[in-house]
Amino acid sequence: MKTVLAATATAVALIGLPAAADPDPTDWDAVLAEARGQTVYWNAWGGSDVVNGFIASIGEEAADYGITLEQVKLSDTAEAVSRVLAEKSAGKDDGGAVDLIWINGENFASMKDQGLLFGPWADDLPNRQLTDPMANPSLTADFTVPTEGMESPWGMAQLVFFHDSARLAEPPRSMATLLAWAQANPGRFTFPQPPDYLGSTFLKQALLELTPDMDALSQPVEDTDYDTITEPLWAYMEALTPVLWRQGRAYPQTGARMIQLMADNEIDIAFEFNPNAAANAIANDQLPPSVRSHVHDGGTVGNASFVAIPYNANAKAGAMVVANLLLSPAAQARMSDPAVWGQGTVLAMDRLSAEDRAVFDAIELGEATLTPEELGPTLPEPHPSWMVKLEEDWTRRFGVTE
Repeated sequence: MKTVLAATATAVALIGLPAAADPDPTDWDAVLAEARGQTVYWNAWGGSDVVNGFIASIGEEAADYGITLEQVKLSDTAEAVSRVLAEKSAGKDDGGAVDLIWINGENFASMKDQGLLFGPWADDLPNRQLTDPMANPSLTADFTVPTEGMESPWGMAQLVFFHDSARLAEPPRSMATLLAWAQANPGRFTFPQPPDYLGSTFLKQALLELTPDMDALSQPVEDTDYDTITEPLWAYMEALTPVLWRQGRAYPQTGARMIQLMADNEIDIAFEFNPNAAANAIANDQLPPSVRSHVHDGGTVGNASFVAIPYNANAKAGAMVVANLLLSPAAQARMSDPAVWGQGTVLAMDRLSAEDRAVFDAIELGEATLTPEELGPTLPEPHPSWMVKLEEDWTRRFGVTE
């Protein structure tokens, strides 16, 4: 009887206990203490050995804080979003399986709308003060959706074109001049078939340069005059498609295939969403040393990579420590080095110590990589709904099944 009574009393006491409070990022010492001993399951795209190696290096740093970092390799971010949504539907509001997500704009908007994110927390990370959101608005809006402290930036990407200077001395530097060049040099340009991300990015770049109403792109597509806004884009594509590689009857499926076409002297211009892509390809003997990067005069589309913490994450404190490590000057410099990865930094150089700036200055970028000044302005990503609509419309008008 005493055992039963004791068990009952214990159960009643447990029922009366308040739920454990979420870690407070403004009390960083407490966050560090709570994080020690935690395992952080970081759900991140796993399709690149280079990226996976960088994440592993962050895990080595996290171990110094008593944190075990496990990368859950995804082929699509939506896999992690679905997992969190399923847990919420099942009433699992704590102890979730996903602690940190490398998230993109479309999935961030979805998770934010459905109340699947923890926060705000990101703006209070100690290393966040090394960024300058006023100078780089991409750090506080993800595909036009305000982050509001729900996700933390950790890398910058920008669309960069590249050409073989041995065959093309002066490349076209706008969509208008690209069309004129392609008409004069039929078959020497192509892009990956949407919905490949690079192909869709090319459509967005063209739309940003050609539309009469760029401001409308920050709104949901259903709230705009879509036909009027996109009319110049589709007129452009009608003119460009017949002079593409294989007359637009076939497309490379990936950016890697586009690089191979350039290496095989089938095309003269390619592009990537990484300013160091050409230098990396040269270093890997995929492209000749004569390849050089260029951008369009009015700027090219760019965005930041973010990490977010689900509302029911099991290791919120550990996830915040990992996010803060991603913002450290040492990690950012390592990430920016083309020999490691070559992803652009989110840090503001004028907010770093002289010692930390020297580390960035010493990075060998290679002749094919543009300096931050040469990259020019970053054009804002349209609202996430635009990508979906543009992909559908392009597929209906120009898509091929070969």
